[in-house]
Order: sequence, then structure tokens, then C-alpha cells
Amino acid sequence: MQPLGVDEPTVVGPYRLLGRLGSGGMGRVYLGRSAGGRTVAVKIVHPHFALDEEFRARFRREVEAARRVGGAWTASVLDADPEASVPWVATAYAAGPSLAAAVADGGGPLPAHSVRVLGAGLAEALSAVHALGLVHRDVKPSNVLLTLDGPLLIDFGIARATDGTASLTSTGVSVGSPGYMSPEQILGKGITGAADVFSLGAVLAYAATGESPFPGESSASLLYKVVHEEPHLDAVQGELREIVAACLAKDPAGRPTPDEVARRLAPAGAARLVAAGWLPGALVEQVSRSAVQLLNLEAAEDAAPSGPVGFSSPSVEAGSASGTSAPGGAFGPPPEGFGPPPAMPPAPGPAASVPEQREVRDATPHPEDRPGKVSVSVAATAVPGANGRGRKLSCTVVLAVAGALAAVTVGSAFLFGLMPGGGAEKDGGNVAGQRPSATAPGDAQRPSTIPASYLGTWEGDGLALGGALPMGTFRVTVHQAAVGKELGTFRQTDQIGGICDTVLILKKVTKEQLVATSVAKVPSRDVCTKGRHEVRLIPVGDDLKYETDNAEAGDPVARMSKVK
Repeated sequence: MQPLGVDEPTVVGPYRLLGRLGSGGMGRVYLGRSAGGRTVAVKIVHPHFALDEEFRARFRREVEAARRVGGAWTASVLDADPEASVPWVATAYAAGPSLAAAVADGGGPLPAHSVRVLGAGLAEALSAVHALGLVHRDVKPSNVLLTLDGPLLIDFGIARATDGTASLTSTGVSVGSPGYMSPEQILGKGITGAADVFSLGAVLAYAATGESPFPGESSASLLYKVVHEEPHLDAVQGELREIVAACLAKDPAGRPTPDEVARRLAPAGAARLVAAGWLPGALVEQVSRSAVQLLNLEAAEDAAPSGPVGFSSPSVEAGSASGTSAPGGAFGPPPEGFGPPPAMPPAPGPAASVPEQREVRDATPHPEDRPGKVSVSVAATAVPGANGRGRKLSCTVVLAVAGALAAVTVGSAFLFGLMPGGGAEKDGGNVAGQRPSATAPGDAQRPSTIPASYLGTWEGDGLALGGALPMGTFRVTVHQAAVGKELGTFRQTDQIGGICDTVLILKKVTKEQLVATSVAKVPSRDVCTKGRHEVRLIPVGDDLKYETDNAEAGDPVARMSKVK
């Protein structure tokens, strides 16, 4: 858990906040406490999502869907305010690390008995979810908590009603985590409960081996393996291997139902196995100690009356195969580009080490100019900056209930979940939205007028990995610009609704080819891949061919036609 930053709220609704548990593409999640002493996880949506009426309507429906989910193996929704200036939701907090954190923080794979109980509990949870006509859509290690009372499936923020009426897929958010998404989910086909079963199989393989069954160094190659290659299950033994392999069948019709998985793993029910003890000794000790420390944890200062507050804007790191922000999903490890954590103000009582309901790293705000610390209910506001100009809306983070990571976008960060950590931008380049400070002498001498054959808005279907991976719709807008200046924009809308927006900076242009640098816009940095990429636009008849050197996204290409 991270201390609250000076520009973060100390009160949300009726809950006093004790610290930040994690951050992701949709919002932040905090540890909170009610007036009656109950500990909760409070999730707050980014203000820029809160200003989107379509998102707000979907958030409202998702909260209602999540309220319907109950049972022994899911974290229940306790409270929510979808109508607040910045919507939030509070869920029951359980003392226990995520599966991703337990494995990645040195614990390694779980014992076979623990994996069996884990699988039985999660299968029973999915059975209850599917019985309500819902599909979770983001089952992954960071969305599974290991508690003394059994496993818990969390983050239903992207759960979807099977009738299609409650999907949180929206601008800036892609649903699912690479390595744990089903083939049909990656390809944008119809999603049923069988998609969750596929994800369950991948989670159990990870629990048993400490590695994803579909390892990959880039999101694009990883997704390709899920669709086209067989899982790596050599280290999974006995009956568990048979069950996992069945869950990971490419054809949804060939997978077992959650009830069938539960019966094979625990014929008498998961509860009986949990009662006999299911976690290894080291984890039991860790969870027990954290639960005791949690009782003594106090807020850093007394809460003041509610009021608006600004939030700094996090950027999100591309996730990796394990299901934490680098292995993980919608709330999880901290993204790149985050500064050092703020110092914790003095607090009464002993310090506590609270288990984080996150992936494996926790997002820390950018070290931007910040107002003094205030206590507030969350509201989207523009904070005055230097020269009296309004600062961009800061992003307060909290997933509706969620875990959303992204399907490959030309800059996909697999989020759901993102996590603790931090660091500088890999390329050390400009922040999205800023212009390069200088232009190469050679480029400065090139013509600044863009030929008419490039101007306008162009649209077409994108493909990556040599045409093997659909990338959704690409849309490029080009206007006149000089070398070193913004010439237009690029937008990718992937198969499941995620959107990556970038700015294009002109490098050079001839009649045969226009070359630009692509930089993600700030609101899309949790969806687009990191760094700057070269983009080439090549006239082909009446169309434009789009090419890029973005290897992480699979070097996508598109043939685009002029739409206006």
C-alpha cells in the first residue's frame, strides 16, 4: 500500500481513506474505513471518464450488475455513487495478496493442493456469475485474492451481461489481459461464459508453474500465441493438467463448464477443502500478520469537510504475460513514467503492512505541481497552473469494480489492473502532447507543404504480425504543417472498443511518402504502447497505406480510404 499523495482525497463518500492500493487505466483503488470500522476497497474513476456521459451510463449499469454478484468466492459490492462528480464504488476488503503478488514476490508456484482448492473456488464463483447472465471477462492472477477463508474473484468492472446491455468497454479502455484472454475475445467474436473458463485455465497454469501458459515478450506476439499456438503445460502434472488443457481449448464448445471443473477438483465442494486449510504456511503467516496490522492502521489526519480536489494523471505501463501490470491487469503494478512516492505524513499508531489488492506494482502519481493536501469527496476539477492557465484534469483512479487491461492497440498497455512500481519513460522522449524541442537540420530544409494527396481523413482495417492479428479500425487525419509541427492525429479503435489516440509530428514529406513521429495523447497513455514510433503514409492509388515501426504492437499496417 502507498501513502496518500498531497493531491489525493482523504474522504470519499462515507469512507476515510487510509492509503492507495493500486492504480490502473480507469482509476485508482484506495483502502478505506467506514464510520463503523469496516475496511473497504474504494475505487474511483478517472475524471476524464466521469465527464463522458456514455461511460457514466455504462458505469451505472456495471455497478448494478456487480451488486447482483454474490457468493462465498467473490468480493461483494457494499456501496457506490454512480452519480457523483467522479463516480466511485466500495467493495469488501479482504486481507490477502493477489495470486500475482503471491507468486511474483518470491513465493513461487502454489502447492498442488492449493491449486486444486483455488480452481474449485474460482469455478464455483464463475458458475454463480454465469447463472446471473454475466461474463466476468477479466479473470487473471491479479484479480484473484488469496485469503484464509478461500480464494476471492474480484473486479467485476468489465463484467458484461450476456445480452450485451452492460459492457464497460469504452473510449480509452480495452477489455482483457493478454495471456489470459480467450481466442474469441482477442478476435472480437461473441463472448460467452466459455471465455471465463479459458481464463480460469490460464490462471491455474500460472498458479501451478509461476508462468503464463502463453509466454511472450510483446503483447502482440503473446496474443498471437493464444490464438494460434498450444499452451505450455509441461510443468503441470496429473489430473490438473488434463483439466487445465480442457479449459484452454481453442474452441469454446470444447471447454468444460465451471460446474464440471468444480466437480472434478472438489467433488464435495471447495468450502470443505478450505476448512481443512488450503494455503502454504508462509502465506498463512503473511496474511495473518497483515490482518492484525490492519486493525491498528489509522488515517494520516482527520478528515475535513468534503470538497473538490484535483488528481495527478498516471500513465500505465504495458502489461506482460503474468497478469500483473507487467504480469497483470486493470489495477495492478505501477506504470512507467511515475515519480517517487510521496512521503507519508505522521500517523498515530504503528505502521502497517497491508496486503495490496493489486497486480504486482502500484501506480505513483507524476511529480507535477500539486495543490496542498485537502480532505474531500472526489470531484473532477481543473486546477489552476502557472500563468493562471488551467491544468489538465487530473486523473483520479479507480476501477469501477474492475480489472481492465487492454487488447492490443497500436499502443496497448495491458492493464486491468496495473500496479506498483515506477520508472522513467523507456525512450526518454517527450511527454505526449509536447512538441519536439528541435528539428534535425536536414529535416528543416525539406518542404513544409504537404501535398494534397495526403490531406483529409482516412480510415481502414489494421492488421499486425504480417496480417495474422486483426487490430480494429485505423483512422488518420492529416492537415497542413511544417516539419517538426503537428500534422494531424491517429486513432485506433480495437475489436472490443479500446481506443488509442496519438498525435503525429511531421518529420519529412515527399510525393512518394510522408514520415511522422507518433506520440500517444495523455488520456490514451494507458491504452497505447509506450514511446514514440515512426509512422509512414504512402499513397497507393486513391488510398493511403499506413505503416509503423512499432514492434511491440506487431508492426501494424493498414490500407485506408479517404472518408472526408
